[in-house]
Amino acid sequence: MVLVIKMWEYIIIGIVILIILLAVLKLGKKDVHLELNKLVEYLGGKDNIIETESNLSRFKVTLKDVSKANKEAITKLGAKGIVEIDNELKIILGPESKQLKKYINSLQGKQNK
Repeated sequence: MVLVIKMWEYIIIGIVILIILLAVLKLGKKDVHLELNKLVEYLGGKDNIIETESNLSRFKVTLKDVSKANKEAITKLGAKGIVEIDNELKIILGPESKQLKKYINSLQGKQNK
């Protein structure tokens, strides 16, 4: 009898810990959609973006006017590096680069490749 009561106590404690863990993970998760909106804004808006390309952790974007891009703000959002060549920015973003490309394409009404 005592063993059954102890087992139920452990099950209840386990459930409570699981709920707390899930709540902490939910609160700590970034709002990816908001971050992508900020990145597009820092690139000068969707109308400033001509073409995008993603390759592993790098995101390459061709812009109409590269002076509209806020490279400092992009770096603060988590870019590990930015290289500017003519009207192109090569941004090291990490795994988010592919997601950003898909997001920009959807904003511009393009098919994702």
